[in-house]
Formats: sequence, structure tokens, C-alpha cells
Amino acid sequence: MGLLTCFYTFYLCGLWLNPYICGMMQIQVMKSKLHCVTVTQAELDYIGSISIDEDLMDAANLIENEQVHVLNKNNGQRLVTYVIKGDRGSGVICLNGPAAKHVSLGDVVIIISYASMDFEEAKAFKPWVVFPETKTNRLK
Repeated sequence: MGLLTCFYTFYLCGLWLNPYICGMMQIQVMKSKLHCVTVTQAELDYIGSISIDEDLMDAANLIENEQVHVLNKNNGQRLVTYVIKGDRGSGVICLNGPAAKHVSLGDVVIIISYASMDFEEAKAFKPWVVFPETKTNRLK
């Protein structure tokens, strides 16, 4: 690398700290989405989180303790929590702890997780989007 190239790289990346030009810009993109599942339980006296049927977790590529956003279609509320495994095949969607105050049994919610990645990588990334049967939360 020539001296001029080093100087140019330093000037653009080091001095200005321009991550876009240097190829280091990270953006948040949707990684996983469970579209329109029904709340089956709400447990106020629990530490926190959302319990999700393990079959749904697998289909949407969600892991335990992953941060998710929960969007309630019935009342417009949005909240951030983390995932815990629910019984496989049960169809459970249970908001736990304080999050339970933001839903009612039977509410339809959308559950979304996000990932950070390089700007160019994000252009080609394909998220996991799952459309379960809304009434039963079973995979179609």
C-alpha cells in the first residue's frame, strides 16, 4: 500500500470516521418474524419475557434469550422483551411479568427480532418470516 493510499484511508476512515466509505457500517435489519400469532397466556407474576412454542421458535430461527419486539395488533402497543422456550407443539404465546399488562388473552401479536450486519451483507440478507395459523398458532 502506497503512502498516498495510506494517507487517503486514514483521512477518510481515521480522521472522519466515516464507516460507510470504510465498509464498516452496521445496520439493524429484521432477522425473524412471527406474523400474527394469538396470545394464549399472560402471567403477571413471572420474572419477565415471552414464552413461545419451540416449534415456532425453530421455524422463525429464534433462540432462547434473544431480544424480540412484540407488536400488539389489538391495542397498538409495542414492547421489547426476550424469548424463553414454550412447550413444543403447544402453540403457546405467553407474555410474562410486566409485559402481561400490555396484552389480553386472544390478542393478535407480531413478534420480530433484529440483527446487526454490514450494510452490503444486509442487502442480500433474507429474514425468516413465518405465517402460522393465527387461531391455533400452529405451523401451516
